[in-house]
Amino acid sequence: MSIPRDDDALSWGGDDDPTLDVGEKHAPTPVPGGEVEAGPIEPLQPAAAPVTRHPEPVRSEPVAVDDVDDEDPDAAHAAPLGNVGLVGIGMVAATFLLFAIGWLLAGLRLNGLGLPIPSVTVIALTIGAALAPVVWFVAVLALTRSWRTWQRFLLLIVGIVLLVPWPFLSLGAFA
Repeated sequence: MSIPRDDDALSWGGDDDPTLDVGEKHAPTPVPGGEVEAGPIEPLQPAAAPVTRHPEPVRSEPVAVDDVDDEDPDAAHAAPLGNVGLVGIGMVAATFLLFAIGWLLAGLRLNGLGLPIPSVTVIALTIGAALAPVVWFVAVLALTRSWRTWQRFLLLIVGIVLLVPWPFLSLGAFA
């Protein structure tokens, strides 16, 4: 009977296989005769300093302690959305898509009611109303990239409240 190792839970079956040993890597080096000679590969060296996406502006004059902004560090660079945020964005996108379809159906119903306005006007307004939820969604996502997640969702919910297809709801789906 063998003695269990402390890190057995952290290993995968077959980790001790000698064919999986990396050993010393060799890279082929060209030889003048056209043959390739293998030589050791040097490991990559880690970068001296991490590279940022948006480097801070460089000031030429010395900065006094009073000149330093007390901004929130999260305001400059928003964290990427997690799983819950992505699912929420998907649900809001589906809501806006349904609103666009609702505005389109309501406009088509209004066109057939015999309103005293030209059909071209009703069609143009229908297309504009159907595009409004899509434009709101894309504009909020594009213009609020550096904002916090809750602020972005707040603007999206304001758009949901403002862009409800009231004519579709008041006329009904099968009226």
